[in-house]
Amino acid sequence: MVEPTARFEQVRIPLREPIHGLEAVPATLGVPEWWPTGARVGVVLAHGGQRQDPLLEFLQQQLTERKYLTLRFVFPFAEAEKKRPDSDDVLLRVFRAAVAFVHNDPTAAPAHLFIGGKNAGASAAVHAATARTRVDGLFLLGYPLHKQDDPGSVQADQRLYRVVNPILFLTGTRDRHCDIETLRRVRLRVGAPTEIHPVVEADHQFRVRKSERDPEDLQREVLAVLDQWMRKVIGE
Repeated sequence: MVEPTARFEQVRIPLREPIHGLEAVPATLGVPEWWPTGARVGVVLAHGGQRQDPLLEFLQQQLTERKYLTLRFVFPFAEAEKKRPDSDDVLLRVFRAAVAFVHNDPTAAPAHLFIGGKNAGASAAVHAATARTRVDGLFLLGYPLHKQDDPGSVQADQRLYRVVNPILFLTGTRDRHCDIETLRRVRLRVGAPTEIHPVVEADHQFRVRKSERDPEDLQREVLAVLDQWMRKVIGE
């Protein structure tokens, strides 16, 4: 058996002010073998409303093995088991704290950084990218483009329109919060380079009917697309 080439640490991201009584949020830091050498690419992955997420856990594991420094974290509302997400401003503050965490040690900080997440985590990543957070690109899994089953509810002031970094959308063909045809129309108004990858049979949470598709096959597809896209963005 091949020994793992990466290590994973359970860490706490400190918050400037307590949120839901929390002074820090839990996160997992993935450090690849021989870090910091090579291209020094970092990836920050934000959960949505779930404390545990098999897809994000898989992505972190595999990306770290592929030499990416990774940080996967949970928002305060999810950690406190609240159903409603925190305000946009709170989500932004926490995302910024996560980005600052990976830059704590200047000698080991990534030279390139990609941020993203799933559902509310994807939305918060967009907010962070438009709020002077320096990143190389954004990956958005199950981006909440509109209200459930209502593609006409897309807001005219979408923050997406202000993003200048490359964006990768990974969207399930059964996602009731992100109709792919609507996303393609919105994309025409986004000035940043964008790519859309439809994930067949996946819903908003990237669940699939087992009779239709193997969930592990879906995870491998998302990993391959994300890895290839990030390498392309940084010119590898």
